[in-house]
Amino acid sequence: MESSYSVYVVILLVSVFISAVSQIILKTAANKTYESTLKEYLNFRVIFSYGLFFLSTILTMVALRKVPLSMQPILESTSYIYVSVMGFFLLKERFSRKKLLGLALIIIGILVYSIT
Repeated sequence: MESSYSVYVVILLVSVFISAVSQIILKTAANKTYESTLKEYLNFRVIFSYGLFFLSTILTMVALRKVPLSMQPILESTSYIYVSVMGFFLLKERFSRKKLLGLALIIIGILVYSIT
């Protein structure tokens, strides 16, 4: 029973990671200039990102069949960590003190929840 539960937790974390990847792709698409408004929304990056969001939603629904709903917001908060790290490495964004403090608080909150 425990290993089955762990599989669903991993599915939820993968779902959150896929959502974070989708956000990064959307951010790169938003930084480009397009010839028209239609091309701004109907291009490969945007459509692919929304497809990833849809996949993430499906995986989340599958995971929530076994993962307690009370745990979902805690695991979902890992997306802030994923997006920040990917933004640093892929988009060359900098970490401000406030951002680092926020990420530290998120990590501390996850650790406190997992200990109790």
